[in-house]
Amino acid sequence: MEPAAAPRRFEPEPPRFRQVFGHFCTGITVITAVDDGEPVGFSCQSFAALSLEPPLVLFCPARASATWPRVRRAGYFCANVLAAGQQDLASRFGRSGPDKFAGVAWSPATTGAPVLHGALIWAGCEIEAVHPAGDHLVAIGRVLELGDCGSELPLLYYRSRYATLGTEDSQPDVVETLLSWPPQADWR
Repeated sequence: MEPAAAPRRFEPEPPRFRQVFGHFCTGITVITAVDDGEPVGFSCQSFAALSLEPPLVLFCPARASATWPRVRRAGYFCANVLAAGQQDLASRFGRSGPDKFAGVAWSPATTGAPVLHGALIWAGCEIEAVHPAGDHLVAIGRVLELGDCGSELPLLYYRSRYATLGTEDSQPDVVETLLSWPPQADWR
C-alpha cells in the first residue's frame, strides 16, 4: 500500500468562501449591551450554545466591529434570537451607525442588557472569555438568565437572504433533543 500523499494546501478566496458557507443556514441573533448608559447592539449569525455545565454560549464578532468594544466593556450582554418577521431588526442592527435603538421596544434584563421585544428567545450573559480567530473573535458568555420561549418560527439566513421554516406543524426531530442528551449519548 502506498503512503497517502500530503494534502495540497489551498485557501479559497473570501467571495468563494462566503458563497459556499452561505449554503449553511443560520439563525439571526442581536447581541445587545448597555455601555456608558447607552444601549448598543449588532446582528450576529455566528451564535451557538456551547456547554450545559456550566451554561455557556458563544458568538463571533468581527474585529472591525465598532460595537463589539462597547459590548466587551459593558461585560454583560443579551443574546436575542430573532423570530420570523423581525427582518427589520436584523437589518437595522446589521448596519453601522447611531440610533439603532430608535423606535425599538426593549426591556432590561437583570444585567441591564436590552431584551428586544418579540425575540424568539433570549439569554442574559456575562462575558467569560474572548479568543482571537482570524478576522473575528470568539466570545464566550456564561448564561445568567433565560427568557421564555416564543411560539413563533425563527428568522433564518440562507444563501444571502432571510428565510423562515415552511411550517410550524413539522414533526419533531432528534435534533430538538441534542442539548438534552445524557453525556454518554453525546456525539464524540
